[in-house]
Amino acid sequence: MEGLGLFILFIAAVALVMIMIIKLKINAFISLLGVSFLVGLGAMMPLPEISNTIATGFGNTLKGVGIVIALGIILGEILYRTGSTEQIANTMLRVFGKENSPLAINMTGYVISIPVFFDAAFVILVELARQISRKTRIPFINYVTCLAVGLIVTHAVVIPTPGPLAVIGNMDLNLGVFLLYSIIVSIPASLIGGWLYGKYLGKKAEEKGGENLYGGEPAVKEEEFEGEKPSGGLAIFVLLFPIILLLLGTVMGMILPEGSALASFFAFIGDKNTALFLGVIVSILALRKYFRSPLEEIIASAGSQAGMVLLITGAGGSFGAIINATGIGDYLVETMQTWGFSAIILAFLFSQILRSSLGSTTVALVTTSAIMAPVVAQTGASGILVGLAICLGGIGGSLPNDSGFWVVNRFSGFSFTDTIKSWTLGGTIAGVSGLIIVLILNLFSGILPGL
Repeated sequence: MEGLGLFILFIAAVALVMIMIIKLKINAFISLLGVSFLVGLGAMMPLPEISNTIATGFGNTLKGVGIVIALGIILGEILYRTGSTEQIANTMLRVFGKENSPLAINMTGYVISIPVFFDAAFVILVELARQISRKTRIPFINYVTCLAVGLIVTHAVVIPTPGPLAVIGNMDLNLGVFLLYSIIVSIPASLIGGWLYGKYLGKKAEEKGGENLYGGEPAVKEEEFEGEKPSGGLAIFVLLFPIILLLLGTVMGMILPEGSALASFFAFIGDKNTALFLGVIVSILALRKYFRSPLEEIIASAGSQAGMVLLITGAGGSFGAIINATGIGDYLVETMQTWGFSAIILAFLFSQILRSSLGSTTVALVTTSAIMAPVVAQTGASGILVGLAICLGGIGGSLPNDSGFWVVNRFSGFSFTDTIKSWTLGGTIAGVSGLIIVLILNLFSGILPGL
């Protein structure tokens, strides 16, 4: 199958996944795997290749995030069971106040995702957002939108994450100038798509009501936390420890000579799997005296939570892999090149469509920048602004073929519909808001430095 048929197949596959999960109430793992097989058959792929592609997509996804998810759940469970998340929430509320707490979460996500991968950061911070929601009685969907959008904006736009670095390399852009304008563009995008839109979703959720308005009932009752609790400072240290390691790995990798012993050491401790593992070990040692139940019971509870999260996340990777293997992304790019848009608009649309069709921000950014590099040279457009448009296109449009969609869905405990509202639409609003700012900057590109 090729051409328009591929596009129709892609739309039908996404629609079928949504119908099976939302309307038919079929488990997301079964729905994603089932539709993956149907897509392979519909695209007339060789039968052995269908199974291999699905298995490879599943394995590659879990290879990237499986250990992070498992360790993140264990760390979150330890923090919760020792009363640490409650103490962190109390500290944040004292510093920022109730009314500003969603903004604080949005900016926390924005900053942390610069050195830390989206999945790891979301897993670490989402339980904190849930705890603050219970304390402030501000709807949980407000906090999740603030956090998730803040995280994905810097993941897609601000170096040193892999996608923006690839854009800079493929398009031969000045790194310093790109960083300056990426911050100018991304902060308003994060605030509009995360904080302001999250506030809107929160108001709608309050009008609707429901038992999960503030993140659901805690797994452990508050009375179990009576007695001695860790200080807010200790709890924050334990939470930030793996993030500090991730940050050290990134910064030292840029400073130290490549291949040196120190560079290798920091690359090792700054790896997301190593950092989360060490974070769990430190949490056990630092918080052991505050445990209300045996460590084995805490880890077993975390393991039971991790099972379905891992299955659904892996199946999302399978769905993305089978869509990618059909060639739908290549077809969409070839079609759009004939539409006659400006380089900035074209770059954003290329990236956005590839992000939605392939399920990966990084792949969308790498692919689009490789395509657009010669276009920029031919048209004389600002490479910085075209590069930013590519990055902004990678923020939104997350669909069920994106493993990040299921990370947000499972860890927030949201319905499929609420995940679309907060994560998919929030990210899309942020991306479009950033694009508007880029277009405004383009009007003054003749007088702005570096453009």
